[in-house]
Amino acid sequence: MNNLSLRIGLTPNSDCNYLPNEQEQLGVVMDEHWLSPVGYNILLSSGYRRSGRAIYKPMCELCSACTPLRVDCPNFVASKSQKRQLNQMKKFRWEFKAKLDEEWFPLYERYIRLRHSTGSMYPANKEQFFEFCTAEWMDTLFLHVYDDDKLIAIAVTDVFENALSAVYSFFEPDSTLSLGTLCVLYQIQYSQQTGRKWLYPGYQIDDCKAMNYKVRFQPHQKLILGDWQ
Repeated sequence: MNNLSLRIGLTPNSDCNYLPNEQEQLGVVMDEHWLSPVGYNILLSSGYRRSGRAIYKPMCELCSACTPLRVDCPNFVASKSQKRQLNQMKKFRWEFKAKLDEEWFPLYERYIRLRHSTGSMYPANKEQFFEFCTAEWMDTLFLHVYDDDKLIAIAVTDVFENALSAVYSFFEPDSTLSLGTLCVLYQIQYSQQTGRKWLYPGYQIDDCKAMNYKVRFQPHQKLILGDWQ
């Protein structure tokens, strides 16, 4: 990229979605020339994430709980519980597709209705989903997981030359399996099969139970004071 200028616009403070009593403020990339797989890959490795077509980074005044994390896929070592989950995965069929299967929306609607009925995504809406999960400038694939012929999980995944980035996943809400974890394990497998080094699962937040599962995938690196450690 020839033009490396980076202008950031700050959102107003708002209640944090992950930590009670905290205020959230995001820095949003304003320059259009960053909105490409090449540009976003550079920013992703610098701690930024994508929501729809916007690239952002937490820039909260009084909190630094959101820590960028990436999994070292070639050297991934499964824990005991992950080894059990890998055995569970053998009975499922999975593939990455450029488009969503026709059955995706009923599954998404059930997931939102039963798991996130108090969130901003309720009620489930197709246009809102695509605005949140996709961008016309990004190469995105959809991981589909099937139990026989039944669709049970989907993981929206951004694709780079040397990495994958997990965007969003939804799955059969009544399942007794940890389908969200299985999606991450499939993304790691796909990275290994295609020679990719990193999986970026999003920000690690130690004090948020819903967000701290990412440290269970070893080895991983965290971006601390500008250095991956």
